[in-house]
Amino acid sequence: MLDVALLGTGGMMPLPKRWLTSCMLRCNGSSTLIDCGEGTQIALKELGWSCKSLDTILLTHFHADHIAGLPGLLLTMGNADRTDPVTIIGPRGVGNIVRAARVIAPELPFETQYKEIASAEESFTFGGLRATAFRVNHRVPCYAWRIEVPRIGRFDVEKAKANNIPLKFWNPLQKGAELEYEGRLLTPDMVLGRTRRGLKLVYATDTRPTKDIVRHAADADLCICEGMYGDMEKLEKARGNKHMMMQEAAELAREAQPKEMWLTHYSPSLVRPDEYLEELRRIFPRTIAARDGRCVSLLFEEDEKE
Repeated sequence: MLDVALLGTGGMMPLPKRWLTSCMLRCNGSSTLIDCGEGTQIALKELGWSCKSLDTILLTHFHADHIAGLPGLLLTMGNADRTDPVTIIGPRGVGNIVRAARVIAPELPFETQYKEIASAEESFTFGGLRATAFRVNHRVPCYAWRIEVPRIGRFDVEKAKANNIPLKFWNPLQKGAELEYEGRLLTPDMVLGRTRRGLKLVYATDTRPTKDIVRHAADADLCICEGMYGDMEKLEKARGNKHMMMQEAAELAREAQPKEMWLTHYSPSLVRPDEYLEELRRIFPRTIAARDGRCVSLLFEEDEKE
């Protein structure tokens, strides 16, 4: 299961009822944050989620509406008596961002680590998740994120017996270990059935439409995508500033066919995003004009059927 909470849906500046961009994921007892706009720690408190289990922060790019909440969030985590390290992953230069945040939050009871995205597409594994950053089309280096929760095959007793696997090795092999025994290499595929479908989420914001978004979001359980403007008169402005229209996001979703798409990162001038839903759902019926605090628990296929 993957819990998803869209903490803030605003772009450029916070509004009284709309925080800036951030999204939190929970899986296997660990939490991951994508972007950290101003007020993220308040949005978390409003939702009733804790930042104590937050182990990894993924950044799309370094515009202020996506990173200005970092010092406050780190201080909030420090005040919660966290001692485990926090890893921040982002485009080249993320180390400078971490060091700048630590100027404001110098005395934290935990270590802050960072990793740079070194290429146009790069994957990272942590907390039971596989996160792939892929370059999108914005005015500065910017990445979308594909988050996957892999799922191994079921344990197959008959297969384990047929491969003459001693009982004492069943559990470690099921958990992914490789072992040597009596001159044989024992591998997980000797005790597991076929790999089952996992979960996939794509988060893409501050970009023009790209084919890579379609490729990564194909058949995703959820695609969270920028919908900066809804009025087509703003199209040239969107093109000039390298942002995306709601209609363009819906067209990407129509091609990629995720189970559902949530729009986010609205312009401050876009007061009522849901006014465009009728038009958008003619393009992609499973479009949601998300608001702050929208949550969902994504379930594995087998769990959905139970």
